[in-house]
Parts: sequence; structure tokens; C-alpha cells
Amino acid sequence: MRQFILASAGFLLAIALPGHAAPAQDKWPPLPSRLNFVTPYGTLGIKSYEYLYESRLKINDTEISPPIEGLLNITYAFSLPKAEAALVSISDGNEKCPVKYRWIILRDKGYTVSPPFGSCSTRVKVSAKGRRFLVQTPNAEKPDKIDTYIYDGKTLTRKR
Repeated sequence: MRQFILASAGFLLAIALPGHAAPAQDKWPPLPSRLNFVTPYGTLGIKSYEYLYESRLKINDTEISPPIEGLLNITYAFSLPKAEAALVSISDGNEKCPVKYRWIILRDKGYTVSPPFGSCSTRVKVSAKGRRFLVQTPNAEKPDKIDTYIYDGKTLTRKR
């Protein structure tokens, strides 16, 4: 059986013949983006400024502490029985490390912010297991290896 794939930009024709593998697709999903995350505990949002890397993270129009500043995106959000969690990507213009991440956990008594983490890559897979949040990303030194960052709302750990 033959499969034909036509790429619109270059009109490249790739043929997968029996016994030959088709090109592997990138296993990393695109990074989602939103500017607001409405929760029962307040609205987590991004306040934009004129300069690209000056956006700030806020809850109900009040900037959070410690301040989180840069080119920001709320990439993933999860609901828990008594909390809401959001993963925020942060770019400060550093070409050597284009992106870092922080978890924001909102509860009725306030919020917590994880330390910054990541391997400087936009390639991430995010999941939740119970009350733990996992972020998998290629290792910065060895891209063929995967780092897993685990956050439980208090402690951030890294597994290689």
C-alpha cells in the first residue's frame, strides 16, 4: 500500500512504500496559550505593557508576589477539589534560555507560586496525577533525555 503526502509550502511529495517508515511526527504538542484563567478563587491574568517583556501576572488586577514579569502565557490549567492550578510560561528575552515555567496554585485562602523551573525549552508535556503536577521536557544538556519536574503545591523536584 502506498501513501502520498503533499506539503503545501514546498510541494514536497513524500512516498511511504511498504516496509519503509513514514517521517515521524514531532512528539511534543504545541504550547497552548491563554491570557486569563477564571477560577472560583479569582481570575489569574496577564497585564500587558508597551514593552513585550514587561507583562506581569496578576490575580483580580493585583500583581502577584513575587512578581512574575516577561512575555507570559498561561499554558495549562487544572481543577482540583479545593484549588485551581495554572502553569505559566515566562520568557525574559534571554536567548540562551528562552522560557522558564512556574506553577500558580489558587485556593480560597490565597495562592502559592512554585520556584522557576524547566530546561529552557518550549517542548513540554504536562499532566496531573492526583495532587501532583508533572512537566516533562528535554534535558538541556542531553536533549535525547527527558527531565520530569514534579510539583505538589509545596515542593518542586526534578527527575532525570
